[in-house]
Amino acid sequence: MEDFKSFSFNPSKHLKEEFVSNLSGSSIIELISLILIVPALIVLRHWGAGFCIINDGCMPSRYIHWRVYMLTLSMDFLSFVLPTLAVFTVLADWAYTITILMIFLIISILIKRFWLSTYGPGQHHNSSLRSYVSSYRVVVMVVTCLCILAVDFKNFPRRYAKTEAYGISLMDLGVGSFVVANSLVSRLARNMMLISWKSAMKDTAPLLILGIIRILSTSGVDYQVHVGEYGVHWNFFFTLAAVSVLTHSINIHPNYCGIFALLILIAYQICLILGLNEYLLSNSRGSDIISQNKEGLFSIFGYWGMYLAGVYFGYKLLYGSVKTVTKSSVNMARIKVWSLTIFFWLSTVILDKCVERVSRRMCNMAYVSLVLAGNFQVLAIVMLSDLLPSRGTLLLEEAIDRNMLGIFLIANLLTGLVNLTVDTLSATSFASFCILLGYAGILSSFAGITCFYGIKMKFW
Repeated sequence: MEDFKSFSFNPSKHLKEEFVSNLSGSSIIELISLILIVPALIVLRHWGAGFCIINDGCMPSRYIHWRVYMLTLSMDFLSFVLPTLAVFTVLADWAYTITILMIFLIISILIKRFWLSTYGPGQHHNSSLRSYVSSYRVVVMVVTCLCILAVDFKNFPRRYAKTEAYGISLMDLGVGSFVVANSLVSRLARNMMLISWKSAMKDTAPLLILGIIRILSTSGVDYQVHVGEYGVHWNFFFTLAAVSVLTHSINIHPNYCGIFALLILIAYQICLILGLNEYLLSNSRGSDIISQNKEGLFSIFGYWGMYLAGVYFGYKLLYGSVKTVTKSSVNMARIKVWSLTIFFWLSTVILDKCVERVSRRMCNMAYVSLVLAGNFQVLAIVMLSDLLPSRGTLLLEEAIDRNMLGIFLIANLLTGLVNLTVDTLSATSFASFCILLGYAGILSSFAGITCFYGIKMKFW
């Protein structure tokens, strides 16, 4: 009986927790470089995908031959997912070189097309503003899914993993990017006011269920959990549920979400400066539920402000003033997004230096600015796609966009399975990359197959 009690499905639990603890991140320049590469890969694939692209996305199987479909899916995987995985692992030390190469390629292609051919800027706007957001959301999903498993291997640089207290890293963007990505296309951003509590429960119940399932599953198999991230019992699904409840409870018109977001973030930041930050970063915990989960509970205010900011920008850029997609509206939206990118990167630097350093753990004002800067940068780069003629949406993009929830859940299940069956800390660089490549291939295949057969995992 004693042997059974001492048995663990995850004997390396504490070593794995230490492996992702006490990290300080990297720099803003490196982060800008990393999040430039992935959307640039999509843009280049759009421009060069003439023969392996399906114009109408995921059409019913009777209209597409299976072999053509899989060939196209494979080409998208090799030109988008594989290079992204390589940059985050085996090519991490070459990130700056790859970034310069990407910038040079994009500028060279644009100059050649604009100055040396019959094509001119502003022509062939095949994409709507919403399709840009879809591409951006796919980038967020792909990066998130790759990182949640890669972080457990040694060939994923520690500076890319989540920071402990203060700092900037690639994975720090993950949780905030989910909030922004959802807020930009939310019902509130579309000016569909959320009044009914039935509607609120419909949105919130699945998140609560997923949060409870995560608690039970991680404790049941003794899975590694970094308590300093959200607390003892809290997790990000509960944060999303809390943000949903607050948004439904205080029904704000999207036109005013921007000012409410600013007020919430300023008030929360003042509380942090007055001493709340010391409480949240302290390792001491009481026995009460609030102290046990202080990081997750108090960071809700930061994520709520972030969500409302995303709603405001989604309304202004996509739904409020833009009724039809024209050459001028697309160009104006592109200018606005690039301006917002520059503004929020400058704000991040100022807040980090003059107010309080960036902290994902507390979701302070500098972190919110960082997340908005990073997400608008991805969106701004994706919006370069239609500066040249392209023939449609990438098949893999369309497949992932149609089943994001299913892909995210499968990614979490596979991550848990790999961690419980593989000693990730002892794996060689080659073995680690092979495992991650197989994992990425399974996710891409799942996305493609479910899209091909019209299957969509949606619980509400």
